[in-house]
Amino acid sequence: PGQVCVCTKQKGFQHQVLALNSNKCQELANHYLGFNGWSSRIITLQNVSGFDGENEELGETLQKRSVKYLCAVEVTLPNHGIRTRGVAVGEANVENGEDPLEFVTATRRVQKLAAGRALSNAFQKILLVVLENGKVAVEYDSTQEELTDSLTEEELKGLVQVKPVDIE
Repeated sequence: PGQVCVCTKQKGFQHQVLALNSNKCQELANHYLGFNGWSSRIITLQNVSGFDGENEELGETLQKRSVKYLCAVEVTLPNHGIRTRGVAVGEANVENGEDPLEFVTATRRVQKLAAGRALSNAFQKILLVVLENGKVAVEYDSTQEELTDSLTEEELKGLVQVKPVDIE
């Protein structure tokens, strides 16, 4: 007999699967794998604000604008030979875009949100099998695999290229 821990939780009878937040994923990883049993790193954290045409309308002021960041994270479990990635976007509206402090605070909050979601997405691909004797087996869940898992680090960093556009 054993116990399987997946970094998701089910809600009600709807079979809706919700991802655990990154803090809970880290807590479970530390508990079952040890503090030196896993590591994570941010591969890329890019500002993608305005890529979907928002804030492009002429005459729009900086009074209210959206801040959006894309983050790619890699989680490594060296003792088990597993490496997985997660990608996510964080977004927030800045009520007063002309206030530098409010803009910087919102930017940092969105960066942390994107990084946390990306870490959670990476952990969703890892299965922890806890045996009755306390030993832990780790498996990579390939059913959760995404296109970003097969990209090289350079391709992942170049996923979103920011190109200046001249408006005439």
